[in-house]
Amino acid sequence: MHPERLLLHVCCAPCSAYPVPALRELVSQVTGFFCNPNIQPEAEHGRRLEALESFAPALGLELITAAAPGAEDWAAAVRGREGERCRHCYELRLRAAAREARRLGCDAFSTTLLYSIHQKHELVRSVAGEVARAEGVPFLYRDLREGWAQGGRAYRASGLYRQRYCGCLPSALERDAKRRAPPTAAGTRTVVPGAQEPTS
Repeated sequence: MHPERLLLHVCCAPCSAYPVPALRELVSQVTGFFCNPNIQPEAEHGRRLEALESFAPALGLELITAAAPGAEDWAAAVRGREGERCRHCYELRLRAAAREARRLGCDAFSTTLLYSIHQKHELVRSVAGEVARAEGVPFLYRDLREGWAQGGRAYRASGLYRQRYCGCLPSALERDAKRRAPPTAAGTRTVVPGAQEPTS
């Protein structure tokens, strides 16, 4: 049985294009929740939020923007844990989503992180499950990567901003390092361990 009211953690506007309509096939009411203190610098955070606020009406999506946790909370969560940065980043954002879902009386929470082919899908699913059990709020899982191409086309048609890195400054540095890496003998670029491609 699917929930009636879902709080959907939205990582960015491009990653909302497919998940919102897809999840509406399962859930009567989907509310968006923007909580991404990982996005750096502040100007980039503002740019991504502005894009989502501009795109949300096209999806008919009510959007809630979190005041907390903030950038300092994110930094504290990942400090000294660089090898597991993504795990702690996911946990911080998904825990905030679960708590907001409970506050609003939603039946479950989910996340658009399940849509991106550049995210660590199984890690997102695992962390979300742990958070759901700890917070007592069900997590709605669906592998949304199936709609990657479809969502990309839909969002590009909007002409709105599309970011080029995951969000945190380390991910931006990893992207730049990968771009500077010399071609291999096969003509491809050297892979930098842990590097993530653009999310859209």
